[in-house]
Amino acid sequence: MSEWKVGQIKVKVGGYTPAPSAAQAAPAPTAAQAPTQAPDATRARLSEIHAAVQARDFDRAAILAEAALKAGLEHPMVLNLAALKFEQDGRYDEALGALGRAVELAPQDLGARNALGLVLARLERYPEALAAFDGVVALEPGFAGAHCARGTALEAMGRLKEAEAAYRHALELQPENLGAVQGLANLLSRRGAHAEARPLAETVLAAEPNFPDAVMVLAAADAAEGAGERAQRRLELLAADERLTPQQRALAHGQLGDVLDAQDLPAEAFQAYAACNMSLWRAYAPVYGGAGDSLEFARAMVGVLGEIAPEAWAQPASSAAAGPDAPRAHVFLLGFPRSGTTLLEQVLASRPDVEALEERETLGAAQREFLAQASDLHRLARASDAELAATRAAYWERVRAEGAQPAGKVFVDKHPLNTFRLPLILKLFPDAKILFARRDPRDVVLSSYRRRFAMSSSAYQLLTLPAAAGYYDAAMRIAERLEPAIAPRTLVVRHESLVEDFDKTVGEVCSFLGLGWTDAMRNFADQARDRAVATPSGAQLSRGLSAEGVGAWRRYRDQLAPVLPQLATWAERFGYAAE
Repeated sequence: MSEWKVGQIKVKVGGYTPAPSAAQAAPAPTAAQAPTQAPDATRARLSEIHAAVQARDFDRAAILAEAALKAGLEHPMVLNLAALKFEQDGRYDEALGALGRAVELAPQDLGARNALGLVLARLERYPEALAAFDGVVALEPGFAGAHCARGTALEAMGRLKEAEAAYRHALELQPENLGAVQGLANLLSRRGAHAEARPLAETVLAAEPNFPDAVMVLAAADAAEGAGERAQRRLELLAADERLTPQQRALAHGQLGDVLDAQDLPAEAFQAYAACNMSLWRAYAPVYGGAGDSLEFARAMVGVLGEIAPEAWAQPASSAAAGPDAPRAHVFLLGFPRSGTTLLEQVLASRPDVEALEERETLGAAQREFLAQASDLHRLARASDAELAATRAAYWERVRAEGAQPAGKVFVDKHPLNTFRLPLILKLFPDAKILFARRDPRDVVLSSYRRRFAMSSSAYQLLTLPAAAGYYDAAMRIAERLEPAIAPRTLVVRHESLVEDFDKTVGEVCSFLGLGWTDAMRNFADQARDRAVATPSGAQLSRGLSAEGVGAWRRYRDQLAPVLPQLATWAERFGYAAE
């Protein structure tokens, strides 16, 4: 565990902010809780553990608690402290088991519930962590630490407006809560509000020198002000700090790459990006690095689609509407990460008659039902409208659960990776339109490699150039195999055209969707700031239209050399200059 207390509560008994500790909140032990212990022995063990807690010797308290648990003593305080020891040892399943049992024994124990959420967050199981923190807040609405922890989980889930509300509420309850101060600084930095983020980060650093998130917020502010060398020094010192977790060090190297790139040092920048990605690649290999990963699955899809006649995907269904709350038009915006989907979404979302949903897994239930493995494509291709009805209804239920209100509007479901789910889209929603974002494949793969995404099986493929290029290739091959079915209802939107002639390109998109042009669409940057964009494009979009990424691959030609032949095939096919 990191030795910093900010943001991730170091001592799990009661948390970083004032709250009853597990030792203080736990009821007196009963014989049922410790059947193998004599009453005197039980009291003696609990007294010894409690004394260690009162002395804030949590390491000793955790060791004593683990021994007591092995001896058969089940008590909320013992379980909570033993979980702390399990977590420190990397035994997370045991920590979750102990905390779950503590909550069973003492449902009102805020310390155990909060600790359960923190371990779940440590494992990046954010929806479960959020549920745990919600439980704490329900029991104790005034516990600022739980509101801050909710903000952290919400931020990780991309629900940035809710995260900001949680951080601000925590600060209302406890203005000195450094976790909430840092969380708010992170969000402001992400949207490019560096002047507002800087003093918050400085407040955190005054209490916790070299705290990673605060250093990175200041480095981003320095870079935005043109002080690249100062940002570079901050990040180099941070990356050398032995207290960093592998993920923290990776993020520091990734941001260092951005700073070096801005100084026109591509070779040095690429070294930093490689250090970032290799650290993440190793850290997440146990979870995402095995057989059957997203790249292998995508390539298997390409093979199976070659066995199915294209017309199987073009059959219309008769009841694809969403019911009485149906949208005026249904649009899927997809392509590949870093192809310009976020820019186009923000432009469209600036209109009041457009409801846009940013990168939510709305097709998760459909994938589990009809695309759990590549061979399921045969069954999906044969599926009748009646067989698909429940899955279609589940989609709309999920859309509304994510907060979208599509009724009567042009509803844009934006997710660049939905290219891999095109067969589902074609069968479930034959009346939906498709906006396919396209950008020079070489810029796409380079940008995907350089950005830091929330980790997933797909994001894991972007950590190495060969896998990123292979994943892009698989996505385009899936679209190519399905082109006869998707072409009649698809508009390809070139990112470069959007940048070069905004009005003309957006006008074509509006015409395709049955929307009228409005000058307000040029003000998408203000909309992006208000909507709190969760993707890596957020800060860039807040600055407005920019051509800075167009042709960026040329500066990294030497580093991209191993994958350029594979990408050149698509570049030529899409009309980009072969260089």
